[in-house]
Amino acid sequence: MTEISSASVELARPDRPKQHSPLWYAWRRFTANKAAVGSGIALVILILMAIFAPFFLAGGPNDQAFLTSMLATPSPAHWFGVDNLGRDLFTRIVYGARVSLGIGFSAALFSLLIGLPLGALAGYLGGRFDWVTMRVVELFSVVPPLLAALLLATVTRGGFWPIILIAALFGWKDVCILVRAQVKSFREKEFIMAAQALGASPWHIIFRHLIPNAVSPVIVGFVLAIPLAMMLEASLSFLGIGVQPPTPSWGYMINDGINFMFGYWHMEAFPTLALAITILSASLLGDGLRDAFDPTLKGR
Repeated sequence: MTEISSASVELARPDRPKQHSPLWYAWRRFTANKAAVGSGIALVILILMAIFAPFFLAGGPNDQAFLTSMLATPSPAHWFGVDNLGRDLFTRIVYGARVSLGIGFSAALFSLLIGLPLGALAGYLGGRFDWVTMRVVELFSVVPPLLAALLLATVTRGGFWPIILIAALFGWKDVCILVRAQVKSFREKEFIMAAQALGASPWHIIFRHLIPNAVSPVIVGFVLAIPLAMMLEASLSFLGIGVQPPTPSWGYMINDGINFMFGYWHMEAFPTLALAITILSASLLGDGLRDAFDPTLKGR
């Protein structure tokens, strides 16, 4: 009787599709979204420029080193021109990215710290706690963020940290809704029921089992909170109650450029373009991540 080699056995087996982790499918869907990938690259470049600004820029954002060239239009010496106080506009915009991105990421982090535990508790406990949490979410949803932020910023007189707290106050609800929906979908899974049968406490189940499985909405909620905070900061700074000068802020620069927009277009155009590109990139990146982590698209 002839022996059948292991190689022939392998050949005789029917082809089975290779199984991949959910992160592999998410990464494949994300890289297929060219707009999201391009937006992510643009954000990384902007973040690196903001971090390493002192190493490749000759002066600071408030150096009035070009008083003889005030309101000069863009040139090889001044890529974005010079403002009305003799400051290089490109330098101020790069340093302004520190303010906008710093507020955006900080407010998103605070939103995460508020929305993540509330959403997890509401999704797992349900009942009265879930009802109260969703009523609070609905209350913050119907309040116009800009009008409420105007009131709060006027009371606190603006500034870096007050703007972060104000933005987080209106950004946590989106994270809460995403996490709550994810936790509710996992609440009846077998591994949760097994943990309950073994006597695990609700806190143990939430923080050791449910929250780690809610990574995808956490990432999406974090990224989507960044452009909302940046837009809120720019709006308040534009109105004069946000980040105060001489700290470079894109919103304040846009307001400052209105008086010169017809004769010296660069003072208005470049801060507006920087803000628009950054917010659009963050929004497209968040949308791409949301589509990538959507479990209904698994296997495509």
